[in-house]
Amino acid sequence: MAAPGELHYLTIGEAAPLIASGDLSPVELTRAYLDRIEAIDGRLDSYVTLTSDLALSQARQAEAEIRAGNYRGPLHGVPIALKDLYDTAGIKTTAMSRVTPDRVPDEDATTVAKLYEAGVVLLGKLAMHEFALGGPDFTSLFPPARNPWNTEHMPGGSSSSSGSGAAVAAGLCMGALGSDTGGSIRGPASMCGIVGIKPTFGRVSNYGVVPLSWSQDHCGPMTWTVEDTAIMLQAIAGHDPRDPTTADVPVPDYLAALRDGVRGLTVGVPREYFYEEAPGVDVQVIEAAERALEALSELGADIRDVEIPHIKYAQAANQVIMMSEAYSFHEANLKTRRHDYGDMVRNRFLLGGLLSASDYNQALRMRRVIKDEMADALHQADVLVTPTYASPAPKIEGYAGGTTLTQPSFTGPFNVSGLPAVSIPSGLSDEGLPMGLQIVGRPFDEATALRVAYAYEQAARFIDRRPPV
Repeated sequence: MAAPGELHYLTIGEAAPLIASGDLSPVELTRAYLDRIEAIDGRLDSYVTLTSDLALSQARQAEAEIRAGNYRGPLHGVPIALKDLYDTAGIKTTAMSRVTPDRVPDEDATTVAKLYEAGVVLLGKLAMHEFALGGPDFTSLFPPARNPWNTEHMPGGSSSSSGSGAAVAAGLCMGALGSDTGGSIRGPASMCGIVGIKPTFGRVSNYGVVPLSWSQDHCGPMTWTVEDTAIMLQAIAGHDPRDPTTADVPVPDYLAALRDGVRGLTVGVPREYFYEEAPGVDVQVIEAAERALEALSELGADIRDVEIPHIKYAQAANQVIMMSEAYSFHEANLKTRRHDYGDMVRNRFLLGGLLSASDYNQALRMRRVIKDEMADALHQADVLVTPTYASPAPKIEGYAGGTTLTQPSFTGPFNVSGLPAVSIPSGLSDEGLPMGLQIVGRPFDEATALRVAYAYEQAARFIDRRPPV
């Protein structure tokens, strides 16, 4: 898949066997990524902290361990990066805010510790929207990241892992961790033409990750291919005693059934809401999803319409829960250091302070209804398939932070339900910007969602196209 000599375009699945056999040096690979970052990230602003010395040290250690016969697995010696809200011991974790510009954690987030155990090389910390909310805001700590398909456009919507999406797409890391509270992994994946998964709530620990909404935050990987996403998810999934929201359930082998195809599987299509032309919904997104359904049918899947009667209330529930919990976390600083927040995120957080206990509890009641209705739909189907985002990436200039409150959210409903959801590319718009397809599974059945995603990915072959940056 990588062009000759372009190590920065290798996938994890391609690089791992070469590293294991000694045919590819982790040090050489890491230097290729550092050179790539130096060459083009000035146009993308995807990194906010570069850890070059640490990366080269970790790469040398990985190389020595592998030569000594101590190969840890497919992430050993692989250069990755982290959204800048994952705690990293001794390395700044700013959440891209002037409220915490010099914060240096004493310990690693659980997910970071697990990736280190798997042998990864850390290239650095990636841009995001301040405290994982708002949008591209030039009044926050660092400039916003840009989309490698067109640098005038955003690499992700509100609360997004924007730097993670841009860096993976542009070949500035082999994989990244993002976080998703209303679509912050899947939105950038859709807009940047990559793969990203929001695992089931409770599948991956949130310990050591700066919170936005305790009951809706999800940590997950973002990569170029479905296989790479499965590899990264394997490393970070599992129960964590330090995070009481994690579930003590078995973690399957995500690669085991990845190539089993979709024949015999039922794909549920919730046409109401997700496939309707509405204000803010680009018809090209719907058309791309319809073509993907045709492709899945040709591959042997049974396509069946399903209903989620109260789905239109999911976005409001997602936002009310998110804003209420976010305001609770930030209340003290908002009262004493309000002007240290960027303009866009401050206004959103203050909105949360206007919500009542009744608003919050009504949203929780609606969450229960929607979870039950989605469970009913998934009794009729193995997965649900929808567009990921209502439009291709909007322009940075003129973006309003409240856009996500007025545009339909195709991702937020699955934060409300906590179901696993993966976004994969579904094509390019007429303007040459990526669009995404969302595949939603049953609780803790990321494996089937990834299996369907892999089958479509291999048929569509969007993975053969890289952005022109």
